[in-house]
Amino acid sequence: MPHRTNPPTRSTRIPRNEPRRHVVAQLAGAYFKYHFGTNAWHHRDGGPFTKKEQAAALAPTTDEVEEAREQIDRYHAYLQTWLEAPEALDRFLAPFMEQLPEKSFGNAIDIMNLDERAELQRLVNAAAEPVRPFTPYAF
Repeated sequence: MPHRTNPPTRSTRIPRNEPRRHVVAQLAGAYFKYHFGTNAWHHRDGGPFTKKEQAAALAPTTDEVEEAREQIDRYHAYLQTWLEAPEALDRFLAPFMEQLPEKSFGNAIDIMNLDERAELQRLVNAAAEPVRPFTPYAF
């Protein structure tokens, strides 16, 4: 009878080079505040970090700092798209309106192909929805 070995167990520890999600979320959603002679990290809502959160924020890995920066950059790109959406929608619709003897939104949609309709929908959604607040791992 062959000798059976136990399958390897999965370690619950995250590999050293994998960013810890909670640390990335803290870094991306925090700000440093000097308050009456104390240096402290705070959440965006103004609440201070716990001692454990403060310790994690002060000792991130390079990968965690990079991931937090990338998340913040993606959020800034989202904000830029949101801010520019009304003008982008106008620029997108202009060539269609120029082609039409009777200018209306419905008539413009009628002459669009599927890809153009998808882009129109994206622009309308971006222009119509309220801006979303920063949330780690959402952008």
